[in-house]
Amino acid sequence: MTYGSEQVNSLPPYLFSIFQQKKKALQQQGIDVIDLGIGAPDLPTPSFIIQRLTEEAHKPENHKYSPYGGCLEFRQAVADFYHKHYNVRLDPETEVLTLIGSKEGIAHMISAVINPGDGVLIPDPGYPVYESAVHLAYGRGIPLPLDEKKGYAPAFHAVSRPDLERSKLMLLNYPSNPTGATVELDTFDEAVAFAKNHHFCVAHDAAYDLVTFADYQAPSILQVPGAKDVAVEFGSLSKSFNMTGWRIGYVVGNAELIRALSTVKSNMDTSQFLPIQKAGATALNSDFSCVTANNAIYQKRMETMHAAVEEMGMKAEKPRGTFFLWAKVPDGYSSQAFAEKMLDEAGVILTPGTAFGKRGEGYVRISLSVPSNRLNEAADRMKQLKSGGAP
Repeated sequence: MTYGSEQVNSLPPYLFSIFQQKKKALQQQGIDVIDLGIGAPDLPTPSFIIQRLTEEAHKPENHKYSPYGGCLEFRQAVADFYHKHYNVRLDPETEVLTLIGSKEGIAHMISAVINPGDGVLIPDPGYPVYESAVHLAYGRGIPLPLDEKKGYAPAFHAVSRPDLERSKLMLLNYPSNPTGATVELDTFDEAVAFAKNHHFCVAHDAAYDLVTFADYQAPSILQVPGAKDVAVEFGSLSKSFNMTGWRIGYVVGNAELIRALSTVKSNMDTSQFLPIQKAGATALNSDFSCVTANNAIYQKRMETMHAAVEEMGMKAEKPRGTFFLWAKVPDGYSSQAFAEKMLDEAGVILTPGTAFGKRGEGYVRISLSVPSNRLNEAADRMKQLKSGGAP
């Protein structure tokens, strides 16, 4: 007898969990594996954030349930951050909602917005959880092609009219996982106008908004005049403040969409532990010097790995954001075959581009979120392999 639902049983296994299983098996054989597959910061959470958590955890009043929408201190900190960083004003009561990480929020937003059979435009290549969440909500994932020749900007007009008519939501993600692509505000101008013309809403995943290099500052979709009419934006403290395990994030923007998500969440959870929310508020109220320091480390790692892949005869654009390199595999290899070669012959895990959609074929994603000495070792191992065609 099968106990899982049809939706669960028909869902492919989460790719990254498969890689972790293979990694464990190799390590049990005594093989030193360097994992450049998962994008989880290796840098420590800043001490001032941990100190605030510790202080608040000692207060008995913080051991009760959080308000369903999150504590006001955190929501106000999010609103203040948007005002200072983007010059966007938000009402912390109606336009900000605390999340147990943005991944949770995005998945619940999809189920809060769509009905069975509704379409959701999903970036291709894009974060695989988008497709999974649409599937679990009985929706239909519709690929939104990203134009490689235009820096992986959305090819809005490549979507067919029937698909546009059945769509209720469009997902965007910049700086992009997996490609590291970045955009200027005019891309969001076009996205908002496109959504209004075709009568659907937009959810922008801005998990990497603060992980940027040099003088580049990632824009917010809410900087577009009238964006709040159709759009929400998801943010996370995981990448910018090295708080992945803390599970703290937020969604901002359209009050009606946030109210729908809040209704789902109030029936599913009771928000995050209050001391974590208050520590998150301390992070957002900081001077962001720790974020700047982290970005300098990631940029140096990016330069190291970019030089390595170029030496191997591979092509990769230097990204302006995220801690990923999106590298074209050598001629004669598929994404999967090249990733397997790296694992089998170099002991280095790379993520095949096909994990992120059909348009990911021919690429691998290389994560920079490992200690610099291990990244250098991985680069050396990769360079030692021949970069010619497939055997």
